[in-house]
Amino acid sequence: MEMTTLLGVLLVGAAGLMTGSYLWPIKLMRNLQFEHWWFVNVVVGLILMPWAVTLSLCPHAIDAYASVDPHVLLLSNLFALAWGVANILGGLCFARIGFALTGALLTGLGASLGVTIPMIFKGSGCFQNAPDLWSLPGKTVLVGVAVMLLGVALASLAGFGRDKALRKLQKSEGSFVAGLIMAIAAGVLSTGISLAFVYGQGPIVDAMKFRGAHDVPANFAVWAVGLSAGALLNVIYPAYLMTIHGSWGVLAKNIKEIALAAIMGVTFSVAVATMGKGMILLGALGASVGFGIQQSLQMLSGQGVGFVTGEWRGVSGTPRYQMAAAVFLLIVAAVLMAYGNQLAKL
Repeated sequence: MEMTTLLGVLLVGAAGLMTGSYLWPIKLMRNLQFEHWWFVNVVVGLILMPWAVTLSLCPHAIDAYASVDPHVLLLSNLFALAWGVANILGGLCFARIGFALTGALLTGLGASLGVTIPMIFKGSGCFQNAPDLWSLPGKTVLVGVAVMLLGVALASLAGFGRDKALRKLQKSEGSFVAGLIMAIAAGVLSTGISLAFVYGQGPIVDAMKFRGAHDVPANFAVWAVGLSAGALLNVIYPAYLMTIHGSWGVLAKNIKEIALAAIMGVTFSVAVATMGKGMILLGALGASVGFGIQQSLQMLSGQGVGFVTGEWRGVSGTPRYQMAAAVFLLIVAAVLMAYGNQLAKL
């Protein structure tokens, strides 16, 4: 495997590890509720961080944006808006149908679509030359996706088994069917965060580099403007919850926990920028392979946090074996997708 490809794999893998574990600080919070820490997390991670990097390190950034075809910016934000809706639906689904099933649908549907769409409808920049779905590299990546879905299914079964063993099965709230439909919709829409970059990065990065920006700031510039609609929606929703609950004052009384939420935002911002850079380094198939590997490692990371923080303490037997098998399959899936990417470069 050539050095550029290896670096791309490492970057998207690191992005997956970060996105799978970046919410760990909520385990240390005692006073902030969802609307508080989510509001701070989004403001820092999706607004302050990317715009600060873009405006300070990309010369003439506003002029660069103005030179980009407005249709590109609109398309990116439509995808970002879809991702923003998926975030809200996902939160509602956790209460209705549980974490295990919701997580499986989000990862399974999201990864499947996020990997296949860029091979059917070509992205921008280097992604315009992605191999077709039924080419040898495309088929190899699809096999990787199939293995990943099997791993997701096993991880979900393990999650159900863990909850049963710990007698923590959640009572569903509202219609299970409605929750299932929302989870499916969220899984489909969750691909928006990747597609916003895939279909917007080429013109935006070129515009920033033409005016003297380096790779990393130009990458942040894609996320700054491309995720605006999704970021706005994810700020409005928790703000609305704090307003109807009359709990804005909680923020001022819990500075340490606010700092933890801010750390979450910085981590997420770095993770998405790392994912974007890794996709570009992987080349023409990077949009598909990069997102697939990122999703695999994201799930592995999330399970790793669960083990470290004691979520599996007291659980033995079948659920543990299922989770071990799931971890193995997710690693195999990531290797297969990386191999498919290498085939595309031959």
